[in-house]
Amino acid sequence: MITLDTSGFLAIVNQADTDHEACREVYERDLGPYIVPAAILAEIDWAIHTRVLDARSKSRIQEAFLEALDVGGLALDCGERDVPRIQQLLRRYDDLGLGIADTAVVACGERRGGRVLTTDRRHFSVVARGEGTITVLPP
Repeated sequence: MITLDTSGFLAIVNQADTDHEACREVYERDLGPYIVPAAILAEIDWAIHTRVLDARSKSRIQEAFLEALDVGGLALDCGERDVPRIQQLLRRYDDLGLGIADTAVVACGERRGGRVLTTDRRHFSVVARGEGTITVLPP
């Protein structure tokens, strides 16, 4: 089981991403399930619109994402019980500038086996070292 961060998802679907090969390799090697915390849905939409260059690719990525959620290739995790943990992480890592989306990914990852697919080493590596509850993929 792997929890997706926005950056990990984008690296999988965007061949122009510098981490595409590494993230795609993890995605193809590990059959999941892949968990999408509900707290990152808006961030994924924003990232698709600001980081993907051409309109056709944006539409294709949006459709693929929604289709994967619809048919079960990705599982949506609402994480209602994660709010206290998110608050704790926000306080503990206040100096790091973590937001709700990143801390929701951490909290969800902790509940779902600890593996998080992300390219955001700046934030997630610090939390992985500090908490010892998640493993950042790809290594």
